[in-house]
Order: sequence, then C-alpha cells, then structure tokens
Amino acid sequence: MKHLQRLSQILTSIIYNVAVQGFATGIIYQGIVKHVPCPGLNCYSCPAAVMACPIGALQLLVAYGRAHLSFYILGCVGAVGSLVGRMVCGWGCPFGLLQDLLYKIPVPKIAIHRTLQYMRFVILFVVVGIVAYMTQEPWFCKFCPAGTLTAGFPMIAYHDYLQEQIGRLFFVKAAVLCACIAWMGVSKRPFCRTLCPLGTLYSFFNRISLVHVVVDTRACTRCGVCLKDCPMDLTVYDGGASSSQCIRCFRCTKCPAHAVRVRWFG
Repeated sequence: MKHLQRLSQILTSIIYNVAVQGFATGIIYQGIVKHVPCPGLNCYSCPAAVMACPIGALQLLVAYGRAHLSFYILGCVGAVGSLVGRMVCGWGCPFGLLQDLLYKIPVPKIAIHRTLQYMRFVILFVVVGIVAYMTQEPWFCKFCPAGTLTAGFPMIAYHDYLQEQIGRLFFVKAAVLCACIAWMGVSKRPFCRTLCPLGTLYSFFNRISLVHVVVDTRACTRCGVCLKDCPMDLTVYDGGASSSQCIRCFRCTKCPAHAVRVRWFG
C-alpha cells in the first residue's frame, strides 16, 4: 500500500505541474484549466502549475468580496471532501510527498504535541478568512512555504525585476520555509497536522465521506503497528481512523490482526 501511495503522490504532483515549459521560460501557465481548483496544495504561481490553489483563490476572493466565486471554490473542495475526505492529503498532495520524504532522513525525531494541531483552525478561519477580509491581502499566500518553494524562488531566479524588489518580506518567507523543512525532517507531517488550511477544510468531511477506514475493535490487539506506520501519528484503536486528522493513506490496513479495512463508497 505504501508503494502505491507513493506512486500516486508522484503522478499527481506531475499532473498538477505538467506545464514544465514554465520552468524554462519563467512564464506562469494561464490556460483554461487554471480556473479549476487543484485538489492538493499546489501554488498558482508555480511556473509549471496548470490549476489554481484553492486556498489562494479562496483567500483572494474573500479579500475582494467576491462571495459567489468563493462559494464555487468551497463547492469544489466540498465535492472532493464528500467523496474521499482527507484522502487527497495522503495520495494527491505534492507538499505531503515532500514531508513524507524528508521524514525519512535519519535524524532524531520529535513528537508534535496535540495542542499544536488546533493551530490549523486558526490559520483557516483567522488568517485565510478574517485577516484576508479585513486587510484585503492574501496573508497566508505571502508566507506559504509551498508557494515560496515552488513559485517564489523560481520566479525570482527568472526575472531580474523581481530580484531588485527582494526585501524583508522575502527573507521572512524564506525563513518560514527553512523552519518548515527542518521540522518536516524531525516530525511526522507537521505542516499537514498544524498549519495546512486546505487539509483542515477536507477534515470537516472525514466523518461523512464515502470512503472510510473501518476498525474491528474486537479483533484489534492494540499492538501499535498502526501508530508506527501512520504518517499522522494516529492509532486506530483510539478513534484515529475516524478523526479529522486521518488522511486515508491506508497503511494501517497492514494490521497483523486483520482488524482494519477500507470501506469504499458503502
């Protein structure tokens, strides 16, 4: 299951960024597909991106008061969430892939305190919503590490006029990215668990989505294998499979007691 998940992560990352000529020219793709929200977190301004980042689009529309288009973005996210919940985070998010790979680095690991997981709600409702509306500025996009990595650095490398405008804000963005990368090496998916507003939106659909991880509590021996394999540091016997943090990676289905299975659209 892990190899299949990794293949899906790689393929979706390529599909989201199939306009590779943008990396050669430094020109952002502006075709008709750009009006479609990307299921995963993928920056609009990445030179190769062919779809729009739903959080970036939502934030701009909230900032400028275009409620009807905001409902379009939320509707697209809701449609995906209703079908698979946070499964996109596990199978179709480039930044999720980066976190999984960085965590493989053999360095001492640090657990994330559960209280930090509530930060993602603050990011979604306060930063993406209230602050964007009050200031008419997309503040999450300004500091989003995914955007800095895939759009900020490439665009500055290609355009001299952007290099001349580098200031304090860019160095703060770079520092946020470096801090996140360092954190990803020592903790399991810290961005997904504490900061990502898109994953937070999907999490509201986890309990009602058509794809579920089902646990036979009578067969479960609480051996802890699920915790070891889970990229979100969850245990199925404590309700982790139905929690808002579960990204439906299905690694827990390797349960030695055969107590975990996937329920597809049932």
